[in-house]
Amino acid sequence: MNHYELVVIIHPDLDDEAIEQALARITGWITDGGGSIDKTDKWGKRHLAYAIQKQNEGIYYLLEVSMPPAIIAELEKNLTILEPVMRHMIVAK
Repeated sequence: MNHYELVVIIHPDLDDEAIEQALARITGWITDGGGSIDKTDKWGKRHLAYAIQKQNEGIYYLLEVSMPPAIIAELEKNLTILEPVMRHMIVAK
């Protein structure tokens, strides 16, 4: 298992329930692939450097995860399709 940091920017106009559902789907994809969530940090709403989807703000989350490298491609594909996620980035620790 390798250790990664996953940063996700979620659309700021969503309510708390929709945000929790999006995070639950992300964590579900990771755990279904044989990974685990080590830590979740909510960075909160922050101003973006440039507009994404006509939004100037986004809600940032940092997830420290342990997962096999084989599921990264599938996870990135799912994150791209998931509508509440404006941007994401996976970095090896």
